[in-house]
Amino acid sequence: MIHPTAIVSPKAELDSDIEIGPYSIVGDKVKIGKNTRIGPHVVLEGQAEIGQNCQIFPFASIGSIPQDLKFKGEESQVIIGSGNIIREYVTINRGTAPGGGKTVLGDGNFLMVYSHVAHDCKIGNQVIIANAAQLAGHIEIEDHAIIGGIVGVHQFVRIGRYSIIGACSAVSRDVPPYTMAAGNHAVLHGLNTVGLKRHNFSEEAIGNIKKAYQIIFRSGLLLKTALEKAESEIPGSPEVMNMIIFIRESERGVIR
Repeated sequence: MIHPTAIVSPKAELDSDIEIGPYSIVGDKVKIGKNTRIGPHVVLEGQAEIGQNCQIFPFASIGSIPQDLKFKGEESQVIIGSGNIIREYVTINRGTAPGGGKTVLGDGNFLMVYSHVAHDCKIGNQVIIANAAQLAGHIEIEDHAIIGGIVGVHQFVRIGRYSIIGACSAVSRDVPPYTMAAGNHAVLHGLNTVGLKRHNFSEEAIGNIKKAYQIIFRSGLLLKTALEKAESEIPGSPEVMNMIIFIRESERGVIR
């Protein structure tokens, strides 16, 4: 179902059971998966690939060139998985050559009004990005993270799985998995215990995460020493190892 006022390139690849609303524009290299709904006044351009069962609301812009002065017109992509909800005025830019050429969103994400995903971001699955949150380039967000409204995230920052960032925060360093962060600049405010329980983490798993958090962030030990202590004292916990590996791999440093 394509509205007669929509402008859809004959070169675009459209799967079955798609809706494209009034005045929307779909460019030459766009691919749209089965059962996806494109609202009115949406712009899809460049090499933008949209998965199945997505909903894209009015005035969203996906696949436009990045807001990066180093961009020289090279071929690059936006790849969006299945089951994503992209609300009004969301902007998602395609990648750049230095960043690997791809901006990627997984499955089941919810991007609220006026949020922005810049070039070369990598967003996992079941992530919530609230109204007017702004992601700079090269940001990585792991599964089930929540970004509050009017949050600004610095380029190259990583947001760990099951973490939550409070509204109006400025995030300039990595946010460890399972934690709560807020403020300008953001600092840690404990664990996202409510989120962990809602996602059916066991009492044992939550207890291990709490113990690791106390060792790493509240013991006063040097970070290297604290990580070694957590690893030796809480063996066999995949959640604790996720946190330890995330911190060890951090290039910008983690907020504390």
